[in-house]
Amino acid sequence: MDQQHTDRSPLTLMAVHAHPDDECLSTGGILARYAEEGIRTVLVTCTNGEQGDGPGGVKPGDPGHDDAEVAERRLAELRESVQHLGIEHLELLGYRDSGMEGWETNNHPEAFANVPLDVSAAKLAALIERYRPQVIVTYDETGGSGYNHPDHVQAHRITVAATESTGIPDKLYYTAIPRTAIRHMFDLLRANGVDLDFEPSDDFGTPDEQVTTVVDVAPFVDRKLKALRAHASQGENIFMLQMPEEAQQQAFSGEAFIRVSSRVDAPEHEDDMFAGLR
Repeated sequence: MDQQHTDRSPLTLMAVHAHPDDECLSTGGILARYAEEGIRTVLVTCTNGEQGDGPGGVKPGDPGHDDAEVAERRLAELRESVQHLGIEHLELLGYRDSGMEGWETNNHPEAFANVPLDVSAAKLAALIERYRPQVIVTYDETGGSGYNHPDHVQAHRITVAATESTGIPDKLYYTAIPRTAIRHMFDLLRANGVDLDFEPSDDFGTPDEQVTTVVDVAPFVDRKLKALRAHASQGENIFMLQMPEEAQQQAFSGEAFIRVSSRVDAPEHEDDMFAGLR
């Protein structure tokens, strides 16, 4: 075990996300839990969310959609979410939202997905140098369980590059949605009479055997839901907020991850991202 890294303090968790509101679903629980435990928490949000819904639900590209206005509102919502989760530090990289895969906005020269990797990775590396997190979490190479949003994929790329270039983090994680958890959630929704207009395919989500880490965040479900509701401008796009309370409690009570690398001894299957660090 590398003593140089195990003795470093304070313990710090850094989560790297693409847009305002992304911090809630996959990492809201760990951010709240570890903040409660006294671990320093840092949220890095890569874009300002310009391609979200505008006032009244107006969609990007439709008349009345103002990118600057949307960004201002979404960043205000993000700051409220951060307060609910108890996140100590919010860092904004300030890049332009690229929009969903296949949108014309993907071609904007200032879109996050089009920023040279060395440029955006250097900005993140500077934050890693400043905060020196032992644990970093972001999405996998598909942007998170096959999502493939250009900004999520780019967030993955810059996090891997910055982690490797700085050599600072002891542990790197990707968010995960275990397939069995997805099946259980859909079974529960059907049992509650929820009319589902789609069915997840058998290969949707993360194969259970790839999941290394499941963190119990049940005591923080209410805070996670408050953080999610803070992003009110995007409410109609957040399916989880429409679910029955029982399904919300089940879906939000644990957060799963794939441990990609670790320089410290930790169990093969762990329930603490700081296992081996404290």
